[in-house]
Amino acid sequence: MQLIGMLDSPYVRRVAISAACLGYVFEHRSVSVFRHVETFRAINPLIKAPTLVLDDGGLLVDSGLILDFLEHQADPARRLMPDAPAARTQVLSWLGVALVACEKTVQHLYETELRPADKQHEPWRARVAAQLEAAWQMLEPAAAAAAPWLLGATMTQADITLAVVWRFNQHAQPGLTDASRFPALAALSARAEALPEFLAYPVDRE
Repeated sequence: MQLIGMLDSPYVRRVAISAACLGYVFEHRSVSVFRHVETFRAINPLIKAPTLVLDDGGLLVDSGLILDFLEHQADPARRLMPDAPAARTQVLSWLGVALVACEKTVQHLYETELRPADKQHEPWRARVAAQLEAAWQMLEPAAAAAAPWLLGATMTQADITLAVVWRFNQHAQPGLTDASRFPALAALSARAEALPEFLAYPVDRE
């Protein structure tokens, strides 16, 4: 398998780290949707990161769908989503909020760094920032209760995604979120970033 996309994308990075945690052997190709458009187009005409190229040549896009595929093909002992209904629902709840934080960080980045200053819409930027703040406030108590992970001793997809999103937020939009206001989230992310699977795919490697 080949994972196509840059690790400065939290969506690409969460797939890379999850695939490593699930025990997959794969090739990561750092192809940018901005700087390497024609190279990416030759792989996937949609120019969508992440793209997973399967061994039979098939393509999967969207990080959630890729992770669903990888999860179901993996050794059950290594899976990142619990089977028990209550635990699975809780992980999905955390995961959904973390993905909102990811989406809002990306939207804020695009609004402030890719859109010309005279075209930026302050009410939209403020709305996005408020949604991001709400996501962090919802996740901070869960991170404070982590022991050491959100569900207890075992890391789940919620931990991976939350840690990746927090690192992306702090790296790509410094100053947008004051880490001192969310110490538990910062601490959980730091624990995850010290793991071999995270170290193998650092956001600032590119």
